Parts: sequence; C-alpha cells; structure tokens
Amino acid sequence: MVKHWTPVGPDGESRNDESRNDESPDDESHDDTADLLHSAAVRLLRRVRAADERMDLDGPRASALSVVVFGGPLPLTRLAAAEQVSPPAMTKTVAALEAAGLVRRDRTSGDRRIVLVSATDAGRELLARGRAARVRLVAGLIAGLPERDRRTLRRAATLLLAAVSS
Repeated sequence: MVKHWTPVGPDGESRNDESRNDESPDDESHDDTADLLHSAAVRLLRRVRAADERMDLDGPRASALSVVVFGGPLPLTRLAAAEQVSPPAMTKTVAALEAAGLVRRDRTSGDRRIVLVSATDAGRELLARGRAARVRLVAGLIAGLPERDRRTLRRAATLLLAAVSS
C-alpha cells in the first residue's frame, strides 16, 4: 500500500490514508480529489483578486487583456470566443481597454472587416505587474509549508497545467 495524503479528515485535521492503493484509485477518491481541487482553486482565485484590484481593472477587462498579451494580436471575434462572451460585449470591453491605452485595434490589410486587438506596451507592463503581485501572494501562502509539500504542489500544478492545456 502507498500512503496518500488527504488534506482534511472528518475531524478537520490532516491525516494519512493507507487503505488506498495507487494502482487502482476508486471513483470516490477521484471525486473527492476533484472536489478538493475545485474548492482550492475557487478560494485561491478569491485571494488573488485582491492583487488584481491594484491593477484598476475589473475581472473581464483583466482577463481579456491577459488573453491579448499572451495570445498575441487576435481578431475581436476570436477574443470574444476565448472569453465566452458575445462580440458586442467584447467590443465594449476592448473599447474600455483602448481608452485606457492598454490595447489598440487595427484593421487587417487583407480583409478590412477584420479588427485585430493587440496589447500596447502599457498593457503588457500592467499585466506583468499584476501577475507579479499575484505570484507574490501565492508564494506567501505556501512559504510556510515544508519543502516536501512545496515540491508536491509544484508537481500537482505542473500536472494540472498540462491537463488544462491539452
């Protein structure tokens, strides 16, 4: 048997569970793990929003700016699809970002109907500062953990990132 770390037992304390085998985790274990990950992700996002407030952007604007910065120039329709909003809603968001000097809109030379949204230097810098603030906040949350637990979190984050990137 392989020891599995279960963060919280019925008594609210950390515990180890030696009854499960690594080779054949049951569906309940998968569901419990998924539930814990979901709860942790939601709470972590709530915490890092405090750092986002200093960027002076609401969630939709910060998210759209992030997509443009990391995705490169995008047609407005693809940006709307990536953010799961309607093109008119994205047009309003982009207009606000453009008024703040964080993005610019350019028509493509091949098809003048297509509008590409790209980040300005100011937009990239603002997002970099916001990301650095969020990373510092998360680093502070895990700083007190033992090195072994931090390595475990790094491995889990790597696995999750690969899973959601595919």
